[in-house]
Amino acid sequence: MPTKRILIIDDEETIQTVVQFGIQMSAGWDVLLASSGAQGIVIAQTEQPDVILLDVVMPAMDGLATFKALRSHLATKHIPVIFLTAKVQTAARGQFDGLGISGVITKPFNALHLPEQIARILHW
Repeated sequence: MPTKRILIIDDEETIQTVVQFGIQMSAGWDVLLASSGAQGIVIAQTEQPDVILLDVVMPAMDGLATFKALRSHLATKHIPVIFLTAKVQTAARGQFDGLGISGVITKPFNALHLPEQIARILHW
C-alpha cells in the first residue's frame, strides 16, 4: 500500500500509542496525533490527512461534535472519517447512520490489523 497520512483524534494516550504503533509497524503510514476534538480540527486543516480515526467518547468536544465541525470547514469536509468506538449496541450504531461517516471500527481492536480495516472501508 502506498504511504498514507492518518490523523488519530483520541483523548486516551494509550489508544494513541497503540494505534500509532500498529499502523506504523504494519503499513509504514505516517500518523498524526490529536488529544482533543479542537486540536484535531486544527491539525486536519493544516496537515490534510488521508483519513481521520475519531474517538466518539471524549470530554469537552465529543466525536459527533468534532465530526460536524470537520464537515462544516471547507478545508476538512472532504476528508474521510472513521469512528473508533466501544459503543457496539444497535441503538448506538443507529445514531451514526446518515451522518456521512466512512465507517466504524469497534474497540477493542487489533492495532496491527487497522491498516487493512481502513483500506477495506475506504476501498484503497
